[in-house]
Amino acid sequence: MDFYGFYTGKIFDAYQYLGAHVVEEGVVFRTFAPSASRITLIGEFNHWQEWEMNRVSDGNFWELYVPDVKEDQMYKYKIYDRNGNPVEHCDPYGFGMELRPNSASIVRDMSQYHFKDSEWMQNRSDCRQKPLNIYEVHFGSFRKPSDKADDWYNYEEMIDILIPYLKKNGYNYLEIMPLNEYPCDESWGYQATGFFSPTSRYGTADQLKAFVNACHKNNIGVIMDFVPVHFAVDGYGLANYDGTALYEYPNSAVGVSEWGSCNFMHSRGETRSFLQSCANYWLTEFHMDGLRMDAISRAIYWQGDPARGVNLNAVEFLQYMNQGLKGIHPSAILAAEDSTSFPKVTDPVDQGGLGFDYKWDMGWMNDTLDYFRTAPEYRSDNYHKLTFSMMYYYDARFLLPLSHDEVVHGKATIMQKMNGDYDGKFPQARALYMYMYAHPGKKLNFMGNEIGQLREWDEKREQDWMLLDYPVHEGFAHFMRDLNKLYLEHSAFWERDYSADGFQWIDCHQESKCIYVFQRNGKKESIISLFNFSDQEQEYELNLPGVDKIRELLNSNLAVYGGSQKRKGGVKTLKNGKIVLTLPAYSSVYYMI
Repeated sequence: MDFYGFYTGKIFDAYQYLGAHVVEEGVVFRTFAPSASRITLIGEFNHWQEWEMNRVSDGNFWELYVPDVKEDQMYKYKIYDRNGNPVEHCDPYGFGMELRPNSASIVRDMSQYHFKDSEWMQNRSDCRQKPLNIYEVHFGSFRKPSDKADDWYNYEEMIDILIPYLKKNGYNYLEIMPLNEYPCDESWGYQATGFFSPTSRYGTADQLKAFVNACHKNNIGVIMDFVPVHFAVDGYGLANYDGTALYEYPNSAVGVSEWGSCNFMHSRGETRSFLQSCANYWLTEFHMDGLRMDAISRAIYWQGDPARGVNLNAVEFLQYMNQGLKGIHPSAILAAEDSTSFPKVTDPVDQGGLGFDYKWDMGWMNDTLDYFRTAPEYRSDNYHKLTFSMMYYYDARFLLPLSHDEVVHGKATIMQKMNGDYDGKFPQARALYMYMYAHPGKKLNFMGNEIGQLREWDEKREQDWMLLDYPVHEGFAHFMRDLNKLYLEHSAFWERDYSADGFQWIDCHQESKCIYVFQRNGKKESIISLFNFSDQEQEYELNLPGVDKIRELLNSNLAVYGGSQKRKGGVKTLKNGKIVLTLPAYSSVYYMI
């Protein structure tokens, strides 16, 4: 390992030196603990008796070779601080870890599995000029073998469960909430203890590799949530690792996050090397196609508060990490969850940006959901909540999310957010999704949204698939399948997502009628999108100079989806570029020019 690079925060492969590495006839254990006075190795192979580790290199690293250690055996480091007080820790660079409440690391041979996805890896892209329709999943609650909270399908079993569903429903990318090991189910993986350890809830590292490989064989990309901002406080983890604040801030004023977790100290080179190596590890060893980085606003600003100023060290870290990752993995996707107005999040680092490929458009999400919560009689006053996004849209490469965060903790599900009674919610939701998929920007939808889930998401229960026994929910699911597939098939929806000529308003001043009309343009096709978000049927004169005919592509009001229109409309003829259309309440329609 490049030790100078490690100390200065320049390397991306620290995991190849640190951790437990299977070698000929044994395992080499290494850890970084500069302030420890003594470290012993305990594990299954020595009956949990203390074996002294040796200081190596400059004395800040500790090492021990142990012969005849078997894969899957458990181990810990017993770390003595400067005063001789011991604490048992898992391995920060360990490749496997026990399920909570246990906390031992597990020996894994990372060289045994061989991917067979070379064609996918060679041809994949960051999708800037391609469709990107992401299905966000919590791995343990998509489907469950039983009603027991701790009963899950493993990574390999999910191959035959999840992948066919993605293909059937028109998603080309999967985003999985954090798969690193974590102690508290309710944190969903966002407060980690084993940053290099795929959670044992769902199996082993090789089983996860098999799942990713199967996704690639089916032309599905895999993005994983990565948390470079904070970590769990559990005493066996990173916190106070060598008896000092090795990874975290020693000052609680900036060291403790709003979730009670420890903030990473991004000014420390060793911390940067740890996080950069972790990000590269998931992309390299597991062939992940991208990382969605959580809570980036909490890194950009001290404690996520713009009033406290920019954390320049953390910003510099993000820039260096992203630039380095794109150098190693040019086609991987790096997406930022950032709700602030911090500039240039998706600009290249050499142009002063943070170097992300995409930024979640939280403003679009909040404005859109607020609009659909609003009673129809007040929507005219809130009309421009749905036009405002295009005022800033070209400031970054945005991704439109309706994520897990919007369907928990009393926020209600997407379907529940629609104003009005049960029957009135479905046509509004269909119109909402047609607005979302026609709007510029890549798409992300959380599991359950596509079936009209009515119960808030609970990580201990599977989705309410029995809803599909009800015609109104099956109709909605049918609509979402058709919408997703139409999005993938038509380049006008994504080819020029980030070019000003990819979008134009046709009419955004129908405040009294709550009608919106805009056009999406690809290189070879254009699509007109019309929306009536009022509770009244409206007549509207569409004016398209020079256009003789338009062909209906998708109508939210079709009977097969739960609407009143019996069959899909065909080609309509315009007279002098004009046609009068009848738009049912809460409806949307796409036309190909």
